[in-house]
Amino acid sequence: MASEMIYLDNAATTWPKPQCVTKAITDAIYYCGGNPGRGGHRLALAAGELLYEVRDRTATFFGAQDPFQVIFTQNITMSINLILRGYLHRGDHVLISPMEHNAVMRPLTAMGIEYSILSADSNGKIILSKISNQIRDNTKLIIVCHESNVNGIVQPIREIGRIAQENQLYLLADCAQSAGHIPLDIEKDNIDFLCFTGHKGLYGPTGTGGIVFGSRVNTEKIQPLTMGGTGSLSDSFAQPEFLPDRFESGTQNICGLAGLNAGLRWISDQGFENIARHGKQLINKLGENLRNVPGIHILSGEWQVLSIIIDHMDNGTAAVELEERWGIMTRIGLHCAPLAHQTLGTYPNGTIRFAVSHFTTEEQIDICIKACKTLAEESWEKK
Repeated sequence: MASEMIYLDNAATTWPKPQCVTKAITDAIYYCGGNPGRGGHRLALAAGELLYEVRDRTATFFGAQDPFQVIFTQNITMSINLILRGYLHRGDHVLISPMEHNAVMRPLTAMGIEYSILSADSNGKIILSKISNQIRDNTKLIIVCHESNVNGIVQPIREIGRIAQENQLYLLADCAQSAGHIPLDIEKDNIDFLCFTGHKGLYGPTGTGGIVFGSRVNTEKIQPLTMGGTGSLSDSFAQPEFLPDRFESGTQNICGLAGLNAGLRWISDQGFENIARHGKQLINKLGENLRNVPGIHILSGEWQVLSIIIDHMDNGTAAVELEERWGIMTRIGLHCAPLAHQTLGTYPNGTIRFAVSHFTTEEQIDICIKACKTLAEESWEKK
């Protein structure tokens, strides 16, 4: 068993977290232990102040004008479900990217919503000139995975949003992978529903996420996913119409949101450019050193994610070997995105995925390169 632990599964959840995130969570438990909006004592007020602070910081981070355009959820899957189930109806048609996650595909399938896959190149990048021809009279929504969790391909979100606006459509952007290392501005990027999760590139804890609503959106046309206590209008059996209460029933994850708040602040302190540069340098280095190795096939690697296939080696076997011999933790299989793998020609076996973070080092990538080369050589010898 390798002594060093090399964590390259950051596309699933970033690890480690910045120390300030851990401290913020602990402080919230101790100093903000009350229930926000449900009391006038000091701990409830402290929780309310923290909730507003992270809402305001999130709005600024994503270019929203009003903090109450931000709605918090448990994760991005819940965010996407809120929009799909609250806005779409049977008989509607949507356009989706060919790289969508099951967070999109399963709700659409369960709801019986008709969808068309946008035309794209072999890497899954959408061809802008073909979008308009795929829009129908009953098209209600364009859904785009901004950055693929399989091969890191990044879609031209701003241009897609412009086409959506020209055709009076809403754009839902799944920013699970891109938020944190690709700057996003909901208005400049023409996004209507910016869905995000806290535990990946935002360096927050699991159990945090949300939606930022664009200024064009009429939220009254979207039904809440859950209803219940909000701390407001408690004399009424009807769900409040105003934001954020319309979509935030029940007690929020204050401790988790405190960690998200610290993660957002840490990213701003580090700088988007520094985070993006570091990630791209490491992924480029990994790709360049494996690209011409016999027996290894690389899938894109445009940003902080790169997938490979090793000839004559089962992905599960490769993952076990990587961890036991070199301490490398990675993710194999279909990554909850079978549509993306069908697009890339890697279905049903999937790939071996490596994803870096700001804490990944060049030395760790060197070990990963050596490990992959060794496995490729050994697989050919056993053939």
